[in-house]
Amino acid sequence: MPRRRPNGVGLEVSALGLGCMGMSQTYGVPDDRESIATIHRALERGCFFFDTAESYGPFVNEELLGRALRGRREEAVIATKFGWEYEGTRRGALNSKPEHIRRVVDECLGRLKTDRIDVLYQHRVDLEVPIEEVAGAVGELIQAGKVLHFGLSEAGAGTIARAHEVCPVALLQTEYSLWERHIEQEILPAIRERGIGLVAYSPLGRGFLTSTALPAEEYPESDYRRHDPRFQGDNFTANTAAASVVREVAARREVTPAQIALAWLLHRGEDIVPIPGTKRRVTLEENLAAVDVVLDAEDLRRLDEALPPEAVAGTRYPEAVMHMNGR
Repeated sequence: MPRRRPNGVGLEVSALGLGCMGMSQTYGVPDDRESIATIHRALERGCFFFDTAESYGPFVNEELLGRALRGRREEAVIATKFGWEYEGTRRGALNSKPEHIRRVVDECLGRLKTDRIDVLYQHRVDLEVPIEEVAGAVGELIQAGKVLHFGLSEAGAGTIARAHEVCPVALLQTEYSLWERHIEQEILPAIRERGIGLVAYSPLGRGFLTSTALPAEEYPESDYRRHDPRFQGDNFTANTAAASVVREVAARREVTPAQIALAWLLHRGEDIVPIPGTKRRVTLEENLAAVDVVLDAEDLRRLDEALPPEAVAGTRYPEAVMHMNGR
């Protein structure tokens, strides 16, 4: 597995990371045994960049990753996230107050069974706390050795610039794929200007780019996609048709649609690191093979023309959630 230095601060990660959220929530029933085997297989294959968060579960995903990396911590780069209040396991309001960040980081370290967090993201921008205060608090944790790098998730260009002035932002995590290209006009240029790397979550379009997506009503209530506007009604029909070109390019290359979607992201630049999520070894192996897929100019032209930024029908989150993104 190739390695990448996606930013100007020296952080080295595997070209593909592993999103761990689905091991504990959102997509079906958890299977801890297979999830841990998947994490171990990732390490064996040179995939060592793992993404989690206190909110995944909540809490249990960090605990799962901590168990999986017992005795192998030095092989891994761990990214986790803060930003919410909890009453037991019930998630409440956003909270990025400095004293809250400090407490949460200590709790995350305990669950992850480690003495440092490689990348600490603010999960969502908290409008009640100036981003400068957030960056300052994370900077203090970096000085203390509890955190190595500062990251933001779903932040807008202005927020990124203000945070970066106080504490260098190593990575921005946001949704980015052939199916969701909202960052290309403003956010991607802004982070590249500052040497900030991009971590692309949902790089397979939540199943649309792999031809496995179903209409919203066919997913159980516990599955996020049941409530995703892009999976509903006419949006689903339109989006399925738009993604058909991925299947066509995959057939030409004799690879899978997932490998084409990931290869497209890898071709977008050395500063972009996709983190496809899975809890199964067989899917992990399929995803990792994407690093060997070479797309030519004709492939890239067809994909770009068939799936431009405005091609997708429906917002990427329900209206009640969209207001927290890109602030």
